[in-house]
Amino acid sequence: MPGKLTITPAETAAERTELIHFQWEVYKDDPYWVPPLLSDREEFLDPARHPFHLHAKVRYFIARRDGKPVGAIAGIINHAHNEYWHEKTGFFGLYEVLQDHEASDALLEAAENFARSEGMDTLRGPANFSTNEEVGLLVDGWNGPPQALMTYNPRYYVDYIEGAGYHKAMDLLAYITDLTQLKVDGTGINPKVLRVAKKVKERMNITIRPFDMRNFTEESERFQQLYNSAWSKNWGFVPLTEAELHHEAKALKSIIDPKTVFFAEKEGRVIGAMLPLPNLNEPLLHAYPRPGTPEWWTMAKLLYWWKMRKSVTSIRGYAGGVIEEYRGRGVVAVLFLETLLAALRQGYKQAEISWVLESNTPMRQMAVNLNGEIYRTYRVYEKSL
Repeated sequence: MPGKLTITPAETAAERTELIHFQWEVYKDDPYWVPPLLSDREEFLDPARHPFHLHAKVRYFIARRDGKPVGAIAGIINHAHNEYWHEKTGFFGLYEVLQDHEASDALLEAAENFARSEGMDTLRGPANFSTNEEVGLLVDGWNGPPQALMTYNPRYYVDYIEGAGYHKAMDLLAYITDLTQLKVDGTGINPKVLRVAKKVKERMNITIRPFDMRNFTEESERFQQLYNSAWSKNWGFVPLTEAELHHEAKALKSIIDPKTVFFAEKEGRVIGAMLPLPNLNEPLLHAYPRPGTPEWWTMAKLLYWWKMRKSVTSIRGYAGGVIEEYRGRGVVAVLFLETLLAALRQGYKQAEISWVLESNTPMRQMAVNLNGEIYRTYRVYEKSL
């Protein structure tokens, strides 16, 4: 590539903004990329405003050729992850680069050097910033825009990252289910799921109840406790802190469809939950946030496509689980069935179950039992330092 390549830290608010705006250059001709709200991204990267930074150290870097941005990356030290897993693992995220192999190598090297200087022995990613946010590189399934909070990237990123010596640490799978072939009376739904769910509810005396929006704070705290317990042994899991819970709950409050969110209880105790997310990326793609456009105008378009044109036709199985002592007893089948029926009642046409660890055999089988087919694969890479 012609021109002098430099890698410089992005430390000021203006430099972070430059890093964010660079995404529009990478994806300017890509019809599947869904741009983020600029205010959300500004807050996400700001150490003073996003709670992830309370237990992490993040350094941003920009690659330039003759002063013009050609790539960006973040080096991440997630102390909460390393304390939980007793590791010395750094992460890289916010990786974006034009078709410039040299710039990609230099950016990854900058993240590696940062992690090494912090005493890390492994670098893993991409992660923006952890498994509680956006994680993984799309390596198969460039067949449409991503679902809400799922990643998206050009195909050449795979070659660039693997060419820099990174190998697979874990694949994350996305399953898609065509809801137009199913009916609320059970038509089209796997009879085994219907049978198991009915028997489990009767035998175990389980109650399924919807999320109570009138007591949003208390319900969110119940979900946090369930999530931190149910996911505690999952690969890459990091417990949500109180600050992260409140931040995430605030962000999701206006997005979730409460008629599709459920708790499973036994004798008044929460033993499982399911939290799907309507695919806000559908109206967001219509609104198309971009630098230079006032955000009030973007939000007006977003609300128009979301609320008036009702362009949200799909829903994503985003988070949930069952506490360990009740796993393998059919509770997850009950929760999935209730969520599926609720999605049908609400008129959704597609459901994505994502992401599912490739090593999570029970959840993969449940996705298949719900007529799901793998249609996208996301990969987390790692490299020894």
